[in-house]
Amino acid sequence: MRTARPREFVNLTEKVREVVRASGVVDGLVLVSSMHITSAVFVNDNESGLLHDIEAWAERLAPRGDYEHHRTGESNGDAHLKNLLLGHQVVLPVSRGDLDLGPWEQIFYGEFDGQRPKRVIVKVVGDGGSRLELGVDGGVPGPSRPR
Repeated sequence: MRTARPREFVNLTEKVREVVRASGVVDGLVLVSSMHITSAVFVNDNESGLLHDIEAWAERLAPRGDYEHHRTGESNGDAHLKNLLLGHQVVLPVSRGDLDLGPWEQIFYGEFDGQRPKRVIVKVVGDGGSRLELGVDGGVPGPSRPR
């Protein structure tokens, strides 16, 4: 992932759906995880007013400013706290070979210290197919890089 702005929400729902369908898993779970501690993955409604409210709420609770963390030479203390507020990963159901979301649920990547390469990992496990582990790099599903 590389966002256009330092702070941005990216809807990952269709990319995750593609990964789930490609996995062949009929009944199981999908994990969507940010591989960075200054970003988040969360589920909510794709409504611009709500997304603005979420961003404003996170900013009120963890405003940009001076943090003890900055004494280490970093300047992203608020981004670490926003990760804690919105969550690092989500686990969602897979049913009948597809992502099984509620009527308004969408999967979002929340970036709070962006404009540099980061990674989201998607793991699908379950019955009726093989286990599939893919990374979503630059918005394009592809094989996860080994560590």
